[in-house]
Amino acid sequence: MRITFPGFFDLQVNGFAGVDFNGPQAAPEDLRRAFAALRATGVTRLLPTLITSTFEDFAACARNLVRLGEAAVAGLHMEGPYISAVDGPRGAHPLAHVRAAAVDDFRRRQDAAEGRIVLVTLAPEVPGALELIEHLVAQKICVALGHTAATPAQISAAIQAGATLSTHLGNGCAQLLPRHPNVIWEQLAADGLTAGFIVDGHHLPAATVKAMIRAKTPARSILVTDAMAAAGCAPGSYRIGGAEVDLNTAGRVAAPGAPNLAGSALTMPVAVANTVRFTGLPLAEVLPLATTQPAARLGLLPVGAVTAGWDEKIFALEILSVKADV
Repeated sequence: MRITFPGFFDLQVNGFAGVDFNGPQAAPEDLRRAFAALRATGVTRLLPTLITSTFEDFAACARNLVRLGEAAVAGLHMEGPYISAVDGPRGAHPLAHVRAAAVDDFRRRQDAAEGRIVLVTLAPEVPGALELIEHLVAQKICVALGHTAATPAQISAAIQAGATLSTHLGNGCAQLLPRHPNVIWEQLAADGLTAGFIVDGHHLPAATVKAMIRAKTPARSILVTDAMAAAGCAPGSYRIGGAEVDLNTAGRVAAPGAPNLAGSALTMPVAVANTVRFTGLPLAEVLPLATTQPAARLGLLPVGAVTAGWDEKIFALEILSVKADV
């Protein structure tokens, strides 16, 4: 079946096609190559995502991205450094650079990014988080909860302060949690939060994806790839920021010998196809999770048009052409 739909809008992309957006040394021609490769997968708008690092590395990476003048870049997603310092919730973010939230620190980072940060992922339990959330919301910057071990009261307070998203719900938390309450149940139950999901078959099992989207409802769910440099590449060693990670033959990305994942090698067509397969929802109900709904979280619209072939027997979405007019 041949279909046409709006371009994909990915709120979380750490790198692609061998290029690490978190590497200060990334050359303009390499970044352009990565964006061209993303466009070939149907992504016409995205938020390059910068994870926890030194301020100097963050500033250099932000400048590389915003001064490129790439039309597909709708802004930057700053994931950290205001996250949990605890092993597990912290994920692959380097402990040495995790810090408390502070309005002045964010202003310094936003200045370095030339005002292009439009989404911030933080943990609501870190000192200063609520004050920063209120500041961000006043500046019309979207706030997501992630990499957190927050209590129910802390999650509720963050929502009251203006947080509206959950970053890769079901990940960025402890591997072992109390049955209830816990950070996943609380965010699933919060109607004020739209949840992002990484549907690569590694971050969340199929049954978990089905149950979470059913609980959250498709209207409050979005798909993200959390792609890093290994996405679109063969198995091997890659980097995300200062960390070396391996992409194995099964498509799993992790630091050598580490139990936690470090981004993904997912593409958005695969994320959409997996979501249809895992949830049983029709393709027409899943496509908005990767197009109009993530755009709407930022008060934007998707751009361009994608023509694809859909094979419902094998759950395969093949991109045939991309019109990326912006």
